Amino acid sequence: MRLVTLALLALLALVHAELWFGKGGVPRMRDLQAKLTAQTADNDAARARNDQLEAEVRDFKEGQEMVEEKARFELGMIKPDEIYVQVNTPKR
Repeated sequence: MRLVTLALLALLALVHAELWFGKGGVPRMRDLQAKLTAQTADNDAARARNDQLEAEVRDFKEGQEMVEEKARFELGMIKPDEIYVQVNTPKR
C-alpha cells in the first residue's frame, strides 16, 4: 500500500512540475495572456484610426456636395446652362 501511495505522489509531482515548468504551463499561459492584451490594445487603436479615416473620406465625398449646396443657397451660385428660379412666399 505504501508503494502505491509513493507512486501516486510521484505522478502527482510530475503533473505539477509539467504544469508549472512545462511547455504549456502557467508561465507560458501568462506570457500569451500578456501578448493577447497588447494585441487587443493595438487592434482597438487601429480600429479607432480606421474609423477616423473612414469619417474623413466620407466628409471629403460629402463635403463637395455640402459646399455646392451652401454656395447655391447662400451665395446664389448657378452652374453653366442652368436656369435659376426663386420662389418667395409671402409672410403673414
